[in-house]
This record gives sequence, structure tokens and C-alpha cells, in this order.
Amino acid sequence: MTHITITRRDALTGLAVTAGALALPASVLAAAKGITTVQARASKLLDDVAWRLLAESPEGATSLGLDTGAHVALRSRLGDRSPAGVARQRALLRADLHKISAIPANAVDAQTQTSLAVVKSAYRAALDGFALPYGDVAIGGWRNTPYVVIQNVGAYLDTPRFLDGDHPVRNEADAEAYLTRLSQMPALLDGELARLKSASGKGLIAPDFLLDKAITQMERTITDASAGTSGLVHSLESRTMTIPGDWAPRAKGIVTKNVLPALQRQLDELKKQRIRATSEAGMWSRPHGDEWYAWGLRASTTTRRTPAEIHQIGKDQLAELQARMEPILHKLGYTSGTVGARMKALAGDERFKFSKDDKGRAEIVKLMEDRIAFIRTKLPQAFRTLVPGKLEIRRLPAAEEAGAPNAYGGAGSIDGSIPGKVWVNLGDTDRHNRFSVPDLVFHEGIPGHVWQGEYANRLPLIRSLLAFNAYSEGWALYAQQLADELGAYDDDPVGRLGYLQGISFRCCRLVVDTGMHAMRWSRAQAQAWFAEANGSGLSELAPEIDRYCSWPGQACGYKMGHSEINVQRARAKAALGAKYDLRDFDQAVVGGGNVPLDVLALNVGRYIAGA
Repeated sequence: MTHITITRRDALTGLAVTAGALALPASVLAAAKGITTVQARASKLLDDVAWRLLAESPEGATSLGLDTGAHVALRSRLGDRSPAGVARQRALLRADLHKISAIPANAVDAQTQTSLAVVKSAYRAALDGFALPYGDVAIGGWRNTPYVVIQNVGAYLDTPRFLDGDHPVRNEADAEAYLTRLSQMPALLDGELARLKSASGKGLIAPDFLLDKAITQMERTITDASAGTSGLVHSLESRTMTIPGDWAPRAKGIVTKNVLPALQRQLDELKKQRIRATSEAGMWSRPHGDEWYAWGLRASTTTRRTPAEIHQIGKDQLAELQARMEPILHKLGYTSGTVGARMKALAGDERFKFSKDDKGRAEIVKLMEDRIAFIRTKLPQAFRTLVPGKLEIRRLPAAEEAGAPNAYGGAGSIDGSIPGKVWVNLGDTDRHNRFSVPDLVFHEGIPGHVWQGEYANRLPLIRSLLAFNAYSEGWALYAQQLADELGAYDDDPVGRLGYLQGISFRCCRLVVDTGMHAMRWSRAQAQAWFAEANGSGLSELAPEIDRYCSWPGQACGYKMGHSEINVQRARAKAALGAKYDLRDFDQAVVGGGNVPLDVLALNVGRYIAGA
């Protein structure tokens, strides 16, 4: 299946060349024909590159709804997380980067130029990551980690969530594909196990507190499966009630005979590593840790900023935001203490809490749904072209809650058959309050990740596969800002405080991430500083801090990207004056797709020139 995007400009250009052909010199016609040929070759190459990447990550094809027709075989496959699988991915990237680099950028249209730049940036960064002695490299993604299996990373978490949330079960063929994938899960786990052992042999052991969480979660998964209550079985059983076949017994047999032993092998290795583990949180304490962190920061921020620079940016921007919070707190009667202390007191107010039961959980989801309904009515003020914004709000699996953030979200399939999702952590309702939930769902859902992802799904296929943390998370923070600008908190000063605290939270991430990994902060020091600076509760902060330990650098992409989007907005306002329109700027940013920050500047430059 070939995806060649022909824009209106392409079509008009073609008509103009045809109409004037007899009047043009032969040299001009030859040049035009050459450009057309290169454009077609580039479009096909980008499409081929995308499908080769999907062949290495069949789960992505399913999540995007692309495992159909000639590609239906992908629905029965899982990726390969073994050392051999990683080596194969590395070789593929090197070969395709060579092909992409051979395309002359001045011979293709603007959209294709952006796509070529995106592939080159993503592949070069990934290849630099593959050159490191250990770790997982997210090719065009955000989840780079030195630890192959830990509290929020690994097939023991990813595969059950994927099979339940993204793998369709609509007929016998889908159910068979589910079982085939389930039967491949042991090989997936053992592939990770080989890399776990390899990294351990090089001296890489995760912090003890991360291993404790991972061990507890894996033990729970094994216990549930042993008791016959595995989600891997239940998911298939619940969706095949009207499909004839012995689906549940077959799934249970695979889990019992094959998956459980593989899980136990991983658990045994984690327990061995736990004996050697220390409580040092940062990469500075690990072999090649400074080198790994420098790459992790670059991959996450798409900049060459040093840890010291990012650390200071976080502190400076936190001070600016808290200066905006100060007068609001005063008006609410919170006049003494640091901004962080007063926000903590606000969060302790019973009026803003949810009950610690299913009633409280239902209220959290209902508030999210209400806020999404509100913001949908305001989107025509911020965008020229609207996407459907298909969205489900779902609770995270219980086995994942302890090691997961408060929520995360993303767009659904390209064809719209699988909606976008906001996965919300409802294990402890104290992690949420009534003034933080709206900001959270604007970030993860609409106009944040789910919304932006649907625009990306309209671009050439490769652009749906490659994402840059600074852009995607920067956009989600910008979405929070848009919600405020569109009136979400006009009659809700407490909600505006929640929004400002949410942005401040990401400033604190810059400080804490660099503090632990480059400046030798301890985990306890990071938690204490964060709690005091932002007023966040420990139940929220503990998994957050642990997440920064397992994904070094990832937390820095958010505010760096958000700041750059606002820099570009100020640039557009200054350049265009009265011609500036928020809808056009937002459309240029979201329509240009997920890009590294330097390419974002080029896209905005083209928008300014066109306006």
C-alpha cells in the first residue's frame, strides 16, 4: 500500500507546467520533469521507510489500524526485543538513513522537506542511542531508557495493555491473531531477559527502589495468572462471548505453560540484581552514565543544552510562574508561606478532594469528560481545521498503577476505528484534586496529545510513527495554555491556579531531572525540593521522581518544547502585526506535525512568509 500525498499546490503546479509546456525552453521543462521525478521518488521512499519500520514494530501497525489488507499478517506478530532484534533495527535505520540522505531537499515540496528532515533527525538520534552500551531506544518516540525492564518499562506491562486496549477482537481471525501474539510473548520476555543480563554484566543495575516496584508488580502479575485471573485471558474471554471457539481455555493454556515461566525467569533475574542494587538515583553513578544522560537529554529536548543550562532554565521559569500565582492566592486568602506551601494547603482543602473509593474515581472521570465537552465548543477559536478528536477515558490496569504517572494519552488509529485514549491512574484518588484534573485532561486529551495526534495521522505515514518528545509534550503544555486562553478558568481562579501549578510542575522537572542525573541529588533530596517548590503531594511525587530515574532526560522535553512554541508565537506576532491570527499560528504548528524544535522554527518561518 503506497501513500503519496498530493497537495493542492502540487496539482496546480502540475497544471501550470502542462499548460505552458509548449512555451517553455527545453532546459526548463527538463528541470521541471526532474523535480517531479524526485518528488515521486521521495514520497515512495518515505512510505517504504515507514512500512519497514512498522515491520519491526507490528504493534504500531495495529494501534494505527494499518494491519489490514496486504499487511494483515502484522496483526499476528509482536516485535523482537532480543539483542538480535535490536541489531536488526540498528542496521535498518543505518540503511534507510543513507537512502533518505541521498534525496536533494531542494527538489521536493515543503511538506516533503519537513518529512525528510524529521526522518534524518529521528534516525540519527536513534543510531547514537544504539551506539551506547545498554538501554532501550525509542525510534522516533519518547520512552528512551537505560533499563530494559523496570517499574514502567517492559513487555510484562506493555503487552497486556496493548492486547487489551489496541488489538481488535471482532471475529475469529482477530481472536486467532490474539492467541498467536500471546504465544509470542514468552520470546519477547526472554529477549528482554538476555539484554537485562547483558547490561548487568556491564555493571548497569537499576536503583533498588525501582527494582522493588518492578518486582512487586511482576509478582502480582504472576499471582493473578496463577490464580486464573490473568488480564491476558480475561481480555480475550470478555470479547469473544459471541464468537464460537474455545478461546479462553486456549489463552489460559498459553499463559500457564509458556508466559508464566518466562515471567518467572525475568522475576528471578530482577531479584538477583536487587541484591547488588544501590539507592543512588542518578545516571552519574552508573557505567557510561554521563554519556547516556547527555544522549537522553538531547533525544528528549532536540537541543544541545547542557544539564546546567536546563537546570537554571527550570528555576528561572518557575519563579516567573509563581509570581503569577501570588496575587490569585492572596485573593483566595492564602497570604503567608511560600507559593508551594500555600498550594499544598489548597490541595488539603476537603472541598477539592475526591473520596477514596469508586465514587471518587467515577467523579474524576466525570470531571474529565465535562472539561473535554467544554473545550470542544471553544476549538474553532484556536484552529482553522478541526479533527474529530475521538477519545475514551480509561482506567490504567491495576498492576501498572504503582509505577505509572497520574495519566497519559495519545491518538487512536489513522482510520478512526480505534479512538484515542486517556489512561488515568485511579489507584489512589489523592493523586488528583478538583483543580488539577481539568489541566490534566487538556494535556493528555484535547487539545493535547489525542488532538495533536489526529493531525499527525493525516500526514504521510512515517510522520505518524516518528515523534519528538519536546514537540509532543511541548504541544500538550501549550494545549493547557490554550485552554486557559479560551476561557476554561475565567470564572474559576482555583482552576487557574491548578493550571499554573501544572506548568510549574514541568519547570520543577527540569530542575529535578538534571539534579539527580548530573548534579548528584539523591531521590529523597529530589522529592523534598519538588514538594517544597511546587506544593505537590508525596503520593503524586513518588512515582514521578521514580519515572525520571527510569527515563533519564524525558521529563525535560516538556517545558523546553513549550517554551520554544511560545518563542515562535512571539516571533510570528512580531513579524505579522495586525495580520497575526491565533488560528493560523496554531494550524501551522499542529499541521506541520511532530518535529524537532529546529524544524518547528522552519515551519513557522514558512507560515510567516506565506501570511
